[in-house]
Amino acid sequence: MSSLTINERGYLEKLFHMDSGYVLTFSDTTFGHFMADAVGIDIHNHKYQSQGSSKAKKLRAFWTLEPDHLAGKAVTALIEYIEAHPLSDEISSEQNKLIETCKSIGHRLLAGKVNFDPLKQTAAAFEARHLAEQIRRMEQCVQSDPALAIGTAKELIETCCKTILAQRGKSLPGKPDIPELTKATLKELKLVPDAVEDSARGSDIIKRLLQNLGTIGNNLAELRGLYGTGHGKLAHTETLTPRHARLAVGAASTLTTFLFDTHRETAS
Repeated sequence: MSSLTINERGYLEKLFHMDSGYVLTFSDTTFGHFMADAVGIDIHNHKYQSQGSSKAKKLRAFWTLEPDHLAGKAVTALIEYIEAHPLSDEISSEQNKLIETCKSIGHRLLAGKVNFDPLKQTAAAFEARHLAEQIRRMEQCVQSDPALAIGTAKELIETCCKTILAQRGKSLPGKPDIPELTKATLKELKLVPDAVEDSARGSDIIKRLLQNLGTIGNNLAELRGLYGTGHGKLAHTETLTPRHARLAVGAASTLTTFLFDTHRETAS
């Protein structure tokens, strides 16, 4: 079952002209061929006819039954079809805006299991426009451009640390790298092993977790140097896959959300 919301479905149905039972200008035959080629499914299978036999009702059933990555493939393919076969010679600004909105929906679905909602709420709470832009970029490129997603994940941690240190009146000389920024932020938030009392219950476990926490930024910086954007690579350098990008983005999102939550809860 996909995670499409009611609002997202509304945008997609408007873009794909589904109000009269149709999907764009497809016939039953061409729609069947399109979904088989783009998604690898038989859209005319009886399981997609629970709501009715029209093309629109089959697509709605498909969105309900299938997981995010398949729904995302279908949405992205249909948008590409619209851009290759526009219904009119001139696309209005409103239509362009709708297309961009639906592209974001498709990218979110393709991003897989990374849940950006907590991070988006954090960006809104801190009114951090640059942070919000980084989240948007990661969400859109996890599937389509893993290298950019990995590079942005590293930049996300840098932005987080710099923001927290600035709001707490702390500054580092020169141009600190991510290990220095992470170390300073963890120290300022008292998220270092030395800050845990030995007598505290589970102190050894907590200390190990904090030590691992401090390495996330360093490891992402190294990964970005090898595979992410920002450095020239040899022509034959292989890139990582979307699943690796999801790992990097998920780790960065979890760390950033935790740091901002700690900053908010411990601010004097």
